Amino acid sequence: MKASESVKNYPSTLRMYANYTTREIKKVCKEVGPRASGSENERKAQEHFKEEMKTCSDDVQLEEFQISKYAFMGWVVIDGISMLLALLFSFLKMPVVSLVLAVIALVCLFSEFLMYWEFLDPLFPKATSTNVIGRRKPTGEVKRRIIFSGHVDSSYEWTYTHLGGKNLLFTVGIYGVVGMIFVFVVSLISVIKGGPVNAELEGFVKVLQYIQLAFIPGFIAVIFFTNFKLPVEGANDNLTGSVTAIAVLKYLEDNNIRFENTEVVALTTGSEEAGLRGARAFSKKHMQELKEVETVYFGMDTLRDFEDMAIYSRDMTGTVKTDPRVCALMKKGAEMAGLDLKYASVYLGASDAAAVTKLGVPAATLAAMNPGPPKYYHTREDTADNLIPKTIEKGLDICLQSLFLFDEEGLKESY
Repeated sequence: MKASESVKNYPSTLRMYANYTTREIKKVCKEVGPRASGSENERKAQEHFKEEMKTCSDDVQLEEFQISKYAFMGWVVIDGISMLLALLFSFLKMPVVSLVLAVIALVCLFSEFLMYWEFLDPLFPKATSTNVIGRRKPTGEVKRRIIFSGHVDSSYEWTYTHLGGKNLLFTVGIYGVVGMIFVFVVSLISVIKGGPVNAELEGFVKVLQYIQLAFIPGFIAVIFFTNFKLPVEGANDNLTGSVTAIAVLKYLEDNNIRFENTEVVALTTGSEEAGLRGARAFSKKHMQELKEVETVYFGMDTLRDFEDMAIYSRDMTGTVKTDPRVCALMKKGAEMAGLDLKYASVYLGASDAAAVTKLGVPAATLAAMNPGPPKYYHTREDTADNLIPKTIEKGLDICLQSLFLFDEEGLKESY
């Protein structure tokens, strides 16, 4: 049976649950507000979603896990300070110290931004974050499972996206990274040549040393990349994904639909903006059961920009390949919902599906966000007034179509 055949007048029923999703997002934004990773507001939102899941789940769990507050985006501050110090020691004729500082900055960039390792966690204060899991059991034995998931936490504001959009964001980012590499190369040459920088290096290297000064504004700018005093509302990123996951269970409960062998799970994760910590904690804790039966992780992130809706077959700045079978399931579900979705890559950053994939669980992400990124991304403009209901409705439609298809056919290479 197709999702569109599961109830009479499917289009109007679908719209009803999309409207529910929109109302819930507005309610959380108004009554809870911004939800920084590991904050009291993040927990309040999760407690609310726990109560919502109780109305449509057989079992609901709120699970705590520890994070290091500010560690994920803290690397940017560390890099800016390290590079300013590297320049200082370069002119103090201490190229070895300058090189070490440049290496520290590059390692932080690689480990935190590119690989999402918990590299800097020991340096930052700890906090408690939460995941909420709602399960709708089948009538018989569990032979397969599908997890619909979105993250509840919201980001701290990105200063330059707010001030100038993508152009200023990329200008500051590229300026800073090029400067880091430049200073690293100059410091390395200085160390290899040996001796005081101004005394023994060839003329062109001396020139390079002074060119380094041109990157001082960039290093200062990256220190203020994140405004840690201002967590944003995060209506689109990513209450749209979180509440849509719950709406799937609501649809099944209200219409008395229960599969014979497919368990349906709604997972609202915490601390995605702190480096995918919630998805990683969930996967590690439940790894045995996730591998006991065929399990699919259906991630949703920022269901807003209709024309940019896509299936993300690559994640974590393109370094992680998500499961092609899950991508195929999503694509067929989208076709059944009337869309021919393209495959895309998260070319900067990552989604929860990347963390799940790296731990061996079949996963992919459905998202609808201008990859620009748009002006509302991680800024105070990501409010409940900035939602696009038709995108939420189509995202829910794709979830339901994929769910019914997965129940009938399981996970396949193609559909």
